[in-house]
Amino acid sequence: MKPLTGTATFAGTVLGPEWEWNHNPDNSKWSLNGGLNLQAATVTNDLYSARNTLTHRILGPASTATIELDYSHMKDGDRAGLALLRDSSAWLGVKCEAGSFNVVMESDLTMDEDWKTVTTGIQLASAPISGGRVWLRAGADIRPGTKRAGIFSYSTDGVTFKPLGPSFVLNHEWRFFMGYRYGIFNYATQSLGGAAVVSSFTMSSP
Repeated sequence: MKPLTGTATFAGTVLGPEWEWNHNPDNSKWSLNGGLNLQAATVTNDLYSARNTLTHRILGPASTATIELDYSHMKDGDRAGLALLRDSSAWLGVKCEAGSFNVVMESDLTMDEDWKTVTTGIQLASAPISGGRVWLRAGADIRPGTKRAGIFSYSTDGVTFKPLGPSFVLNHEWRFFMGYRYGIFNYATQSLGGAAVVSSFTMSSP
């Protein structure tokens, strides 16, 4: 059996069965050419409405996911990153605005019982970055019970990680039966044409 932990480099021409799209994908907007190439497929300010978010089940009772992201081809208004995805979500990612890049942590993305978006999130922390490449990390404690936390951090060299933003309290209510998933995304808020490349996804567990 293939181990649940380790590094995926998105080699080959097809995704493995451990991956799942959040919507039926727009297959013209993604490829596995030198990593996971995600062209922006949706213009929206709502992560839940963005197509081609690729998800991976979280390994319990606690695990950490890290992606290596090339953001050099993102356009103004684009958002790309790594989410803890459920009906109550948060994410760490890159925002491109006026040709400048910041790594940001956003929280308070919520859906109601009919799976309609209620809030699209608020930015809680930000830091400028440059160089075209960043490592984004999300850790999640998914043991049963209340007040379990998700924690985000980032690195510009793949070695030293800095926490960004407050811890995110995971929703433990029963309605969303699949639970939290790691979500890799790229979407546009202004116009299509940008892209982000994820060269690796690493999941580790204590």
